[in-house]
Amino acid sequence: MSTAAPDGFHSGFVTLVGRPNVGKSTLLNRILGQKVSIVSDKPQTTRHQIRGILTDDDTQIVFVDTPGIHRPRTLMGERLNDSASDALAGVDVVCLLFDATQKIGPGDRYIAERVPGDAIVVLNKVDRAPRERVLEQLALAAELDLASYFPVSARTGKGVDALVEHLRSLMPPGPRWYPDGEVTDLGEGFRVAELVREQLLAVTHEELPHSIATRTTQYEWPRIRVEILVERESQKGMVIGKGGSVLKDVGTRVRRQLPDGAYLELFVKVDKDWQSRPGSLERLGY
Repeated sequence: MSTAAPDGFHSGFVTLVGRPNVGKSTLLNRILGQKVSIVSDKPQTTRHQIRGILTDDDTQIVFVDTPGIHRPRTLMGERLNDSASDALAGVDVVCLLFDATQKIGPGDRYIAERVPGDAIVVLNKVDRAPRERVLEQLALAAELDLASYFPVSARTGKGVDALVEHLRSLMPPGPRWYPDGEVTDLGEGFRVAELVREQLLAVTHEELPHSIATRTTQYEWPRIRVEILVERESQKGMVIGKGGSVLKDVGTRVRRQLPDGAYLELFVKVDKDWQSRPGSLERLGY
């Protein structure tokens, strides 16, 4: 994966960690200038470690986006937490994200106790909070006694450049882990399955999003087949929609994000209680 590094080149790995919905994926996409990780307002949108690569003339930063750490209710939830915790080991910098619109609470402190002392606090969504609230949140974050603190808005880009410059300064001498121009190590099949799940999150409601999983079962351009898994027969009809309306809407939304000529097929399958069954989780890569 890596190539020989020229003299003076620096590289390293940065993990983004925090509770669900603090904006880790939005921040990663903002930093990279393109969409690598899907986003939604639903908790647990990110279910895998997603790597995004930022390279310039003398530095390469490999960002690791992680599932939000939460109180798990299923075996899948436990595995998502394990995935996020695993991403804290062996990296150069940990960025701990907080939501400026929500008071720093027990869940945030639980994660803060598990990050290294040189972690960076990133207070996100400052564009949605009054200045007084931002200052209050920064004061609370300072009590955690971590290395540094950056107020940012991943949505607007405010403060993001300063954060990235600081991260660049922390990268040790190292090789180019990925070739120039590569922004993620995700395969195209995985990416399309994630785009399908993102659009399903956008059009479905309540508990259904947690019960949906997607996987690409065929990728032979231009034909792409994505299987949508639900846990109960009643959910299958909700995902398909009356006369296939939901699937049609999702397919249209996803095709807009694919190269011209893509032939996308979507199929819905019931895999009873897949979130709690080890075999099903392993087939899905969890």
